[in-house]
Amino acid sequence: MKIVIIGAVAAGAKAAAKAKRLIPEAEILIYTKEEYISYSACGLPYYIEGNFEDVKKLIVRSVQDFESKGIKVFNNHKVTSILSEEKKISGINLITGEKFDTKYDKLLIATGAEPYIPDIKNADINGVFSLKTIDDGINIRNTMLQSKHAVIIGGGYIGLELLEAFMQNGLSVTLLEKGFSIMNSFDEDIASLISAYILKNYGDKINIITSADITEFIGGEKVSGVKLANGQVINTDFAVVCSGVKPVVDIALAAGVELGHTGAIKVNSRMLTNLPDIYAAGDCVEKINMVSDTPMWVPLGSTANKEGRCAALNMCGIVDDFEGILGSAVTRFMDMTMSRTGLSSRVAEKLGYDVVTAIVTKRDKAGYMPAVGYVTLKIIADRRSHKILGAQSVGSGDADKRINTLSTGLIRGITVEELNDADMTYAPPYSTSIDPLIDAARILKDKLACCSN
Repeated sequence: MKIVIIGAVAAGAKAAAKAKRLIPEAEILIYTKEEYISYSACGLPYYIEGNFEDVKKLIVRSVQDFESKGIKVFNNHKVTSILSEEKKISGINLITGEKFDTKYDKLLIATGAEPYIPDIKNADINGVFSLKTIDDGINIRNTMLQSKHAVIIGGGYIGLELLEAFMQNGLSVTLLEKGFSIMNSFDEDIASLISAYILKNYGDKINIITSADITEFIGGEKVSGVKLANGQVINTDFAVVCSGVKPVVDIALAAGVELGHTGAIKVNSRMLTNLPDIYAAGDCVEKINMVSDTPMWVPLGSTANKEGRCAALNMCGIVDDFEGILGSAVTRFMDMTMSRTGLSSRVAEKLGYDVVTAIVTKRDKAGYMPAVGYVTLKIIADRRSHKILGAQSVGSGDADKRINTLSTGLIRGITVEELNDADMTYAPPYSTSIDPLIDAARILKDKLACCSN
């Protein structure tokens, strides 16, 4: 059997390694337009910050590692078309310009996502970066080390991680966000806590401008400023656009692969597209939210690895199902952790749920312990079914631990009453005697009981 894989960062690399272990005699070929393969893109902001010096630590498996296992890797090779009826792909060697054709028995599309670049004048000027590849990370770090001022466009996860990186390296940073708040995957009441923390503690080094309408990058050979619609110009040595990403689906769409409601590739639970023997996995693929049973697109490396494994199993004839995701995520800014899972209040209301919420701010462990911190926890539930829909937590304490705990329950449709009865572990170094999760559940239980009377 001949398996061809397009893309080699997370899903593609995982699928190749798993398929080779399942069927050692299979011929497996990986094509990628990048130089590096099988690397942790999520670690790039921490490389830029200087948490480690050798960028190659981000590489999970090298080209040589794959080839030593009998997997052929064609890096710097761009696939330009899929001919499904002929079971063939075509492309070009980006180094030599030579064209190639390759037949397949099974094909996996793992083309990932690419940065979304807003319609801003001079966005291609020197000194304006986006962050996706290892080369991007190297270029941004080298530029940062020679700079005093930076502008970040976009206040999501990558934007905040770079905000920390630049500030920790002594730069003055302005973050521009087109929305009403940064970290807008969180509800406004939680996102506002994140902004308040950053500005209270680091406002002398950081400027955050929301509702920012950016019109132009100013400069000659190199960017020197960012202009807003109100005429304000923010001087800078360089800028990084972190306005989100979009799925790379062009060759799939041209081949007749069906896209879903989100604009990403539609697959079934076995990662199979609408075309025979063509699978897709990773950031180019639409997911199903396990709480609402609705399509969603959340590009995450952890999900990509799970999907790559699932695709490999099914391509090799072993039935396996990937049921969906919760959209669980976590990041940090300095000593504030921010984490979420499931539906936000905003999304839940749009989907027609009758939303009820509880917010608790509490120590994460006994107050007399030296490492004590605070967490603010928000739990979102449905008034009719009493099912928990999602949760968000921020703070200097173990915010992500509470979210990870609750995410397990969300998969099985946990109710407020069931969470209230949960037998949580307790010892002074790990929790308060009544965990913040239980406090929030009790508040919700009382609210629901009041409404039902």
